[in-house]
Amino acid sequence: MDIETLAVKLNLDVKSAAGNLRKNITGGYTGDLLSDVMANAQEGNIWITRQVHQNIVAVASLKDIAGIILVNSSQPAPDTLEKAVRENIPLLVSPMNAYELSGNIFNLLAIKD
Repeated sequence: MDIETLAVKLNLDVKSAAGNLRKNITGGYTGDLLSDVMANAQEGNIWITRQVHQNIVAVASLKDIAGIILVNSSQPAPDTLEKAVRENIPLLVSPMNAYELSGNIFNLLAIKD
């Protein structure tokens, strides 16, 4: 499933890289501790977090993460959004909490088209 399809199915608000939503999602990772994400997230994962500072974009770029979803309607800090735009990293926002969003994404990715 690509990010665009996920965004439509879960009614996610796209904040950056709207032209880069065709990346295929290989799995997901939920976490707020940057060192944990750097150690355990995999290339192509969608990252679910509550963090809004610009370091999330750096970690996503370093790990070649497909995109970042902020939970609880959290909005990215202005410098985070600028960095995500510059680096063409999809940054999306969900009103769901991390538990609910993770479960929904897990279920959607488990469905074989």
